[in-house]
Amino acid sequence: MNYINVLTIAGSDSGGGAGIQADLKTFSALGCFGTSVITAVTAQNTMGVRSVHGIPPELIKDQLQAVLEDIQPVAIKIGMINRVEVVDVIEAELKAYGNKVPVILDPVMVATSGHKLIEPDTVTQLIDKLFPLVSLVTPNIDEAIILAEKPIFNLDDMVAAGRKIIGKGAKAVLVKGGHLSGPVIYDVYIAGNEEPVILESAFIASKNLHGTGCTLSSAIAAEMGKGNNLLAAVKNAKQYIAAALQAGSEITTGAGNGPLNHFFNPSKLIVQ
Repeated sequence: MNYINVLTIAGSDSGGGAGIQADLKTFSALGCFGTSVITAVTAQNTMGVRSVHGIPPELIKDQLQAVLEDIQPVAIKIGMINRVEVVDVIEAELKAYGNKVPVILDPVMVATSGHKLIEPDTVTQLIDKLFPLVSLVTPNIDEAIILAEKPIFNLDDMVAAGRKIIGKGAKAVLVKGGHLSGPVIYDVYIAGNEEPVILESAFIASKNLHGTGCTLSSAIAAEMGKGNNLLAAVKNAKQYIAAALQAGSEITTGAGNGPLNHFFNPSKLIVQ
């Protein structure tokens, strides 16, 4: 018998709402067993990021090898990668792992507070070295603008940006439209040369949005670990996010942007 083992490779959030902390909460809430590789330590709270300290690449490599050799995750989520040398380590270890497991890349570049979380050279390496290895890239509007190198003002722009990201080597992309204002939120899913799938969800009024992107990408990884195909995993993850946002919308955690309610309806740890 086994748990459904899912790995997150990401930064740590001392405020507990995003990064590694959000990822592990999401895995647990969806019935999966979470493992982690920490790429950076941040000093942050609901008001913003104060400082970032990158973990040495050698230690990131050791963490990765320790988990991949022994626990062998069936799905992987990649979050904050802020240096070129970390991209190199992850690329090498994913190739060495060899297992054809789904990998979800959330290209974390800018914090909600506006704090830049990635070096410019790293963006290019992220595209060249990791895009070919991952199953799905999940940029928000700001990240899609950087990746596609074009402005985004509306749904048509999101589709065009998604196609450009596919053209840069991504197998599939989910451009998240939560940063565009309106009563309906649109996300654009494109897989290869297939027609775009427009996913709609109702706008939820809440200031507790910290960690939404981390949580969504982790939920997609967990859903794929449970055996769902990519589009089904995306749809299930979006339903989980919407419910977690709604459940946490009236809660006060700190003076700024609080977290989602990850455990509004937690599943038991799945044994299979």
